[in-house]
Amino acid sequence: VQLQASGGGLVQAGGSLRLSCTASGRSFNDYVMGWFRQAPGKEREFVAVITWSGSTTYYSDSVKGRFTISRDNAKNMVYLQMNSLKPEDTAVYYCARGPRRAFSTTPREYGYWGQGTQVTVSS
Repeated sequence: VQLQASGGGLVQAGGSLRLSCTASGRSFNDYVMGWFRQAPGKEREFVAVITWSGSTTYYSDSVKGRFTISRDNAKNMVYLQMNSLKPEDTAVYYCARGPRRAFSTTPREYGYWGQGTQVTVSS
């Protein structure tokens, strides 16, 4: 399984970015997919998760109402639409494949990770 994240960049506060993650491998639609982020000097933190069917999503309090996670199982893709970005959203963002048909927001339960894409929000 390989995950490839893209779409990061430099944006001003209040702006938007859309991250994409493409996944190789079989049975993509059997697995929870998540986005996490890690800022310099900080631990990796949960951002958003979507269930295998896409019917349920969950967000960290810090991004709720501003970010939207979605997936396209036909294309093996997962997305993170980020609106109203703030400087504190600056981090490397990672997509990850979680458990098979089991909901989780815990990084250690995600077995496969993409390489990360840098998001920088200027004030």
